[in-house]
Parts: sequence; structure tokens; C-alpha cells
Amino acid sequence: MTEKIWNREKLELQVQKVKNQNKTIVFTNGCFDILHAGHVHYLQETASLADFFIVGINSDDSVKRLEKSPARPLQNESSRSAVMSALGCVDAVVVFDEDTPKEIIEKITPDILVKGGDYEIKDIVGADWVIQHGGRVTTIEFLPGYSTTAIEKKIITEHQLNQ
Repeated sequence: MTEKIWNREKLELQVQKVKNQNKTIVFTNGCFDILHAGHVHYLQETASLADFFIVGINSDDSVKRLEKSPARPLQNESSRSAVMSALGCVDAVVVFDEDTPKEIIEKITPDILVKGGDYEIKDIVGADWVIQHGGRVTTIEFLPGYSTTAIEKKIITEHQLNQ
């Protein structure tokens, strides 16, 4: 499972091999703190566009800077990466410490860049780069009712009710 978790150097080498085979590289990114059915749907839909599917995972420090909640991330980057790499639809996982995956996107220049349906194409980090280099950017609709934030709130509420 951890053989899919790559540093940037290995990722760049593998991406070049895949590009030399004229295969479609797709990239998405996120925190993926608690993997749920909404994530699985999103990842499977995204993977269906790819010959080679790469997921960028925000590092722990990067998640904290996003200020989703004081408790986040709920799982550390090693755990989140291990869970992501266990999915059959994912070919590679890379952790990034920057606030956005812009640097990785510009290094690998995926054929398709994907984000969730809550994003406008114009607001997706790296979209301009991918489009300028002949790729495309798309969104995948979320399954309604699924989010890590909603799960976190439900756990907190349940805990408070049981106190």
C-alpha cells in the first residue's frame, strides 16, 4: 500500500514515464481527513477519467493553515496517505506542504485537473497552467450530505449529548 506514496522526485520520474506512453494523467488534491462515501464517489469518478491517477494530500501543517477547525487534521498525513493509497482507483499519492498544490501541478502538468463541484473552474489552483499547456480542468459533483466537517460536527454533538 505505501508503495503508492511517493516523494516529488519519484512522482516526476513516474509521470514522465506515463507521458512517454501517451497515457492520460489526472490530478486532484485535498485534505481527505476522514475518508467517507462522498470522497470514494468523487475519487472513483475522477479516476474514470485517467490512465494514471495522482492524489495530492495536504500535509498536517497545510491543513492547519486552512483553518477548517482547531482539531483538524483529525488524522495525520501518514494515516491519510496510507488510507488513500489503499484505494484501487488511486495510482499515486504525494503529500504537499504548501498552501496549494500549484507547485506540483506545474511540475507534472496533468492532462486533466479535477476538483469538487463546489469549485468554479476559474477558482481552481493550477487551472490556468493546465489549460495553457493543452490540458483541461473539470469538476465532479459531490454526493449530497457527505463532508468531513459535517461528520466532525455530528461526532461533537453526539459527544456533548452523551455527557
